[in-house]
Amino acid sequence: MKILVTMGRGGTGKSSFTALMAKYFTGSAQGPILLVDLDPDQNLAEMVGVDLEQEGVKTVADLLAATFIEKGGTTAGIAPSERIESTIWKEGLYEGNDFDLIAVGTKWVEGCYCLPDAALKNALGTITKNYRYVLIDSPAGLEHLNRRVTARVDDIFDIIGPSSKSFAHVQRADRVIREAGITASHFYVVGGYLFPASEKERAVTTLEHTYLGNIACDPLLQKFVLDGRSLLDLPDDSPAVLSVRAILQSAGY
Repeated sequence: MKILVTMGRGGTGKSSFTALMAKYFTGSAQGPILLVDLDPDQNLAEMVGVDLEQEGVKTVADLLAATFIEKGGTTAGIAPSERIESTIWKEGLYEGNDFDLIAVGTKWVEGCYCLPDAALKNALGTITKNYRYVLIDSPAGLEHLNRRVTARVDDIFDIIGPSSKSFAHVQRADRVIREAGITASHFYVVGGYLFPASEKERAVTTLEHTYLGNIACDPLLQKFVLDGRSLLDLPDDSPAVLSVRAILQSAGY
């Protein structure tokens, strides 16, 4: 089992990259796969063609709210994150033909993701062994990594955009990973679809991590996103699909 984390500032294309990774792995029969959406915007499910509400699947935050607020449960005694694990498996796991998916959802209480993160961490520790790949879509803030939703990561892909803040994000992510005690086998940098090719040399020479290339700017992908269509249905020869395939193959997949 390998855990792959995609991170980056908002708007760089990290959720699209995660969805296209899923397309690559499922298309090449490299499953089973678990997708984990840590982003509160919850874009990943839509990008892989899943309507969680229609499927009757709840986010981790929703399950916590239903258990400890709506039903008047108590947080005394055994930690809530431990008591809700079985509920996450039963009601918070979307099970599809090609992949499964869990979403952490929006904040359980204002200002804090601590309890949803702890609950998800415990649940992941039990179920990830059932998958070949676990693909985690992490938000820009890195707070989930800082709370060690997963302490061991195989590969990290930091998607950078056309701004100096994206370069700073790579350096900050590196620091957070070290300070949080997260073990990562590889840390890769990937240019987002808006990252100019002219800045490739800067990425290669100023960043400490391996630059794998750019996600191609693909009008068809943008159309799919605008229409709310699954990126898994993109043609195999579309520029975005081909570019992500090349990036993953460069990383050894």
